[in-house]
Amino acid sequence: MEPIDSLIDAKWVVPVVPEGAVLERHSVAVKDGLIVAVLPSDEAAERFRPARRHVLSEHALIPGLVNLHTHASMALMRGLADDLPLMQWLNEHIWPAEARHVSARFVYEGTRLACAEMLAGGVTCMNEMYFFPEEAARAALDSGMRAAIGIIAIDFPTAYASDADDYLAKGLAARDRLAREPLLSFCIAPHAPYTVSDRTLERSLMLAEELDLPIHMHVHETAAEVAQGLEQHGMRPLARLAHLGIVGPRLIAVHAVHLDAAEVEMLARAGASVAHCPSSNLKLASGIAPVAALLAAGVPVGIGTDGAASNNSLDMFREMRLAALLAKGASGNAQAMPAAQALSAATIHPAAALGLDERIGSIEVGKAADLCAVALNRPGLMPCYDPVSHLVYAAGREDVTHVWVAGLIQLDDGQLDVKMGDLDNLSRLWQNNIRG
Repeated sequence: MEPIDSLIDAKWVVPVVPEGAVLERHSVAVKDGLIVAVLPSDEAAERFRPARRHVLSEHALIPGLVNLHTHASMALMRGLADDLPLMQWLNEHIWPAEARHVSARFVYEGTRLACAEMLAGGVTCMNEMYFFPEEAARAALDSGMRAAIGIIAIDFPTAYASDADDYLAKGLAARDRLAREPLLSFCIAPHAPYTVSDRTLERSLMLAEELDLPIHMHVHETAAEVAQGLEQHGMRPLARLAHLGIVGPRLIAVHAVHLDAAEVEMLARAGASVAHCPSSNLKLASGIAPVAALLAAGVPVGIGTDGAASNNSLDMFREMRLAALLAKGASGNAQAMPAAQALSAATIHPAAALGLDERIGSIEVGKAADLCAVALNRPGLMPCYDPVSHLVYAAGREDVTHVWVAGLIQLDDGQLDVKMGDLDNLSRLWQNNIRG
């Protein structure tokens, strides 16, 4: 028999590729952090000798979820300011709080808290954009989580950097120091059209092309942003980005709420991706992204949570369900974003946007064993005619029982490998500090 590290037997394996496929009574064999076989469980029992075997008799095994947009350390600002529109929320509450409190320690400790929340909810990879990116990267590594780290650029000073050149220089230096970490990748992350000059955008594009990295950026989040772009630049923000060469296959356009039909087609022709953050867009009253139109045009849509300060959760199961329901309700088409497509939008599509789809996002031989087991046997999940439907429309992160990242178990029968008391203490300390 062939020795392996782990054998995971599941009632259903949902590989995501091909979309909608369900493999009953199958097993996933893992060795050296990689998936080495996906096969019927009775064949696996005869072929492999695992160091550890997980028998998940009432579970669906899926790829680890990929959160395509978050500001992880803002978990420490969860609930700080609610029920406000975006710019009032930013100008009167979030940016002043950041100016007072954001530091390397804030980012490291806040990201540790966010990673614990995400891992417990089946998220194995996050696409992160915030200050002190090296601290976010180290927090992800210390948590055992995969992360795409944004090399952020903004044209105004913060505690992290003095100007756009300083942001980029510090982010690139962090990338150089962490280049050998297998769980990390990087994006160029100019914050948004209204906070970044043409010069910074041009430099961001040059770096992205030189280093072969995605460009992760807020785009058309609010109607006010679009109006401001017209007033200041004489064109809508997306047109300005296209004029500068930003709109292309590297672009991850975050939010993309206020798009006209021509802009949807522009994104499709360019091969750009959209990071859809439905809860944040609703809570800030920013609007509803035209997801059905984007999908119909062939634009890859991935799901993100945004930060916990505007969500107020990092729950990708909730986002999947909401994304699917909003696509139907906003378009008047009940077939828009079916369950299998919503699951793809939380796994393989964000992985592809990040350039990671050859490593993660589906359960396939040769890919990293980033996996999530979801128990489908509580009363609210019975009977189960279609596990993919249940994963999107009925299950929640509370049903996640096991999570693996690169073959290492990070959530074992509902238990995280982290001292929850430490997280509780640090969150209380920051709450007292921020509350003043």
